[in-house]
Amino acid sequence: MSQANVSPAFAQVRTRIAPSPTGFLHLGTARTALYSWAYARHHGGEFVLRIEDTDVARSTQDSVDQILASMHWLGLGYDEGPVYQMQRLARYHEVAQRLIADGQAYYCYCTPEELEAMREAQRARGEKTRYDGRWRPEPGKVLPPVPAGVKPVVRFKNPLDGDVSWEDLVKGRITINNREIDDLIIMRPADAEAGLDALGVPTYNFAVVVDDWDMRISHVFRGDEHINNTPWQINIFRALGAPLPAFGHIPVILGEDGLKLSKRRGAVSVTAYEENGYLPEAMLNYLARLGWSHGDDELFTREQMVSWFDGSHISKSPAQWDAAKLEWVNAQYIKQAADDRLAALVAAQLARRGLPAPQRLEALCALFKDRCSTTAVLADWLTMYVADVQPSAEDLAAHLSDAVKPALAALADALEGASWDKAGISAAIKSVITAHGLKMPQLAIPVRVLVCGRTQTPSVDAVLALFDKEIVIKRLRSV
Repeated sequence: MSQANVSPAFAQVRTRIAPSPTGFLHLGTARTALYSWAYARHHGGEFVLRIEDTDVARSTQDSVDQILASMHWLGLGYDEGPVYQMQRLARYHEVAQRLIADGQAYYCYCTPEELEAMREAQRARGEKTRYDGRWRPEPGKVLPPVPAGVKPVVRFKNPLDGDVSWEDLVKGRITINNREIDDLIIMRPADAEAGLDALGVPTYNFAVVVDDWDMRISHVFRGDEHINNTPWQINIFRALGAPLPAFGHIPVILGEDGLKLSKRRGAVSVTAYEENGYLPEAMLNYLARLGWSHGDDELFTREQMVSWFDGSHISKSPAQWDAAKLEWVNAQYIKQAADDRLAALVAAQLARRGLPAPQRLEALCALFKDRCSTTAVLADWLTMYVADVQPSAEDLAAHLSDAVKPALAALADALEGASWDKAGISAAIKSVITAHGLKMPQLAIPVRVLVCGRTQTPSVDAVLALFDKEIVIKRLRSV
């Protein structure tokens, strides 16, 4: 196992995933969770699940439940958590008060109208919009009188000069000048309508620092949309005298249209892929390769990924979502899957459609799984065993000629007395072919159309053997 680059301030590797319960766990967050989990497991460390639920208006219990279900389905077990930010309000208030007492933060009484007027004036001058520091305490500076009835926010007193630099685990050296960022709001006043007390609610950039500090997070993997947040966070860590974790910013996932996948644009929940018949090991395999590689290996086990994932070989460029590639990967795992496991998954797929599971379900899965990219497609195939089929008019016209109908009737008669197994069915088909001077496709395809509702299946004798005899004979006699 390789040695992680851990600051002496940390006893071991500890990573985390911190989704916001304002919607489903989407694919980008799932990939970040996978990388964080694999890195911790590779280095014998710990993985933490944190629920960042301070957006009270938009956070829901349904979203929390979906996040937990997604993590469980993916098999990304966590060693600590879930930790909920809204249960830690007193801690954020304590740290904010410490920063105020140390002169590292201050109260700001600007109203929303004042802030908007400030930004408008800056835009008119062609300047970057930013807080102008009017409530920032400085030696010899006279602050405005405190306005009545205005609840203040708390702002972090960001350094005015110098650079913030870090060695990103993915991007390499990143440097941002402090003049590019302003005094960040770290605490907002409580909203009485939300049922919160007077402690107020921390903003993202403040809460994440306090959490990572308290939870001893040594390595932070997250999407590269957070790069611009990192200088603020590093400055807050330093103001608190807290050890800095290592940061790794992972490029976004682009949809097939070339635009970023997100909760609000084009993304699909992890649980939707479970419902649509994907296997968790296939999803993990695909997500892992969507921005990381180990040589030319396309398919690998969870254990292999843990063995290989040392934080290197993460791409610096955005990854492109490829639904067809995911289907191919899933198809490989379905071929390898145990038939009893597939049977349980297919039974659930059929139940969602209001259909019972057919008898001999494991044998059916064994016969059809090589043709299927998902368990939903496998259920599509097996529906013909538990529900009536409706052959298309085109297939009936193309394959059920008057010349073949007598042979179909003869086959129904022959099957009446045949032993109901592959050998017995094969013998009956061959006898009818010989008697009627046909070739195998001339009879087999019409049989498939009538019995299965489609022109192509695995070997017709194997397919028929798994039907109830009465259903086969009834469908053959339907013309």
